[in-house]
Amino acid sequence: MTFVFYLFKEVKKYAVIVAGGSGARMKYDIPKQFVEVDGLPVIIYTLNIFALAIPDIEFIIVVNPKWIRMWNTICEKHSISNSYVTIEGGPTRFHSVKNGLSKITDANSLVAIHDAVRPLVSEKVIQICFKEAEIFGNAVPVIPIHDSVRKKTGNFNEAIDRNNLWIVQTPQCFQTSLIKKAYLQNYDEKFTDDALVLENNGTQIRLVAGNFENIKITKPSDILIVEAFLKNRQ
Repeated sequence: MTFVFYLFKEVKKYAVIVAGGSGARMKYDIPKQFVEVDGLPVIIYTLNIFALAIPDIEFIIVVNPKWIRMWNTICEKHSISNSYVTIEGGPTRFHSVKNGLSKITDANSLVAIHDAVRPLVSEKVIQICFKEAEIFGNAVPVIPIHDSVRKKTGNFNEAIDRNNLWIVQTPQCFQTSLIKKAYLQNYDEKFTDDALVLENNGTQIRLVAGNFENIKITKPSDILIVEAFLKNRQ
């Protein structure tokens, strides 16, 4: 396994923001990434925190084709200071990310792949993930599980040692050449995140500490949690 090291010059950094969800589980008329919280769409908070962490980062926004027009309207209403391009998403997250990566032609760069509906990621986590990926090839933020966990198999169940379990977050950061090569694989339904894609291609995943506030908005009550955290942050 070979890593490419970019330690002697500033490396170009990209962020593929995955905003292809339809929001069906949220029971809203619009996707959850476009829902407004305290006057701003969720996705704008996400872009803003990346811009604060990496001021010269370039964005690749992957959007469901059905919602491209709404996204363009949001862009007109809310200024996005960093350079960005929009690309249509695919039938699965795997295909959406692959579409986004196709827009990066600079192989000697770093890329973060991040869920648009995680607006509470911290600047520190973003910066650490890029730094670790630059050195080790990849970096994936995780947080420990504090609840007891049990595994159910048929009619039986058993306790699992939670000290060996971690909750995986985004952004997941990579040397671009490594992750683009990994995404040449055929799609497999087990590819629920980018780390799995890279791992399946023979690369060991490096874990770094995430931040507990960095929840993924999946249900209506999560919007209330995000709103409370954002107000506290302000």
